[in-house]
Amino acid sequence: MELDYGFMIDTFYKVWGGIGVTLGLTAVSLIIALPIAFYMAVIRIRGHKIGTGITRFYISFVRGTPLVLQILLMYSLLPSFINFVLKSMGSSFNVFDNVNPFWYAVIVFSLNTIALLAEVFRSALMSIEKGQLEAGVSIGLTEWQTYRHVIIPQAMVVALPAVCNITVNLIKGTSLAFLMTVKDVLAIGKIAASYGYNYIEAYLDVFIVYIIVCTVVQIAYKLAEQRLSVFRAA
Repeated sequence: MELDYGFMIDTFYKVWGGIGVTLGLTAVSLIIALPIAFYMAVIRIRGHKIGTGITRFYISFVRGTPLVLQILLMYSLLPSFINFVLKSMGSSFNVFDNVNPFWYAVIVFSLNTIALLAEVFRSALMSIEKGQLEAGVSIGLTEWQTYRHVIIPQAMVVALPAVCNITVNLIKGTSLAFLMTVKDVLAIGKIAASYGYNYIEAYLDVFIVYIIVCTVVQIAYKLAEQRLSVFRAA
């Protein structure tokens, strides 16, 4: 079986055009997840009973269920629930017609990423000596200032390799957004292939695009890790 290289070249540019959606999903999900995950990690370290219990349950639930199932449940239940609430309040706003599926995908991937990052941050923060927080407060810094200027920079050095892995997995995981009718890299490839059944060529294009993007992201994290390594001895 010969590959249609002309189709591959044309489709590659179409698939590459969807990288904005893929990276957008990844970036927005990370921006939402990072502060929430860090706060959850701090709650667990401080040993707040109710907060720790809720956090543990949430992390266990997310890590114990397939991402595909989370997507299907969220995409099936959330719009219907929101629509029901709005109608009960007398609103004529129709969620199904007026909300871009992109935002449902953001919610799913953010919730999933929060659980993963919370464990990473907890481990990173636990690697920092507890006395540093007390020392910072003793010299007049607030707890937040101590975290910001002393603890977080050191913890990020420890956490960055794991955060890199989570980011790369998130980029690849966004390929499931097509289940929510989001036209990302994979969805565009599938649509292009469906006209002439050139699935092998289309999937090779998708494969190449993901390889390029994930490699660039890993290099960027590596450079960031080198920059932050100055805090390793702090």
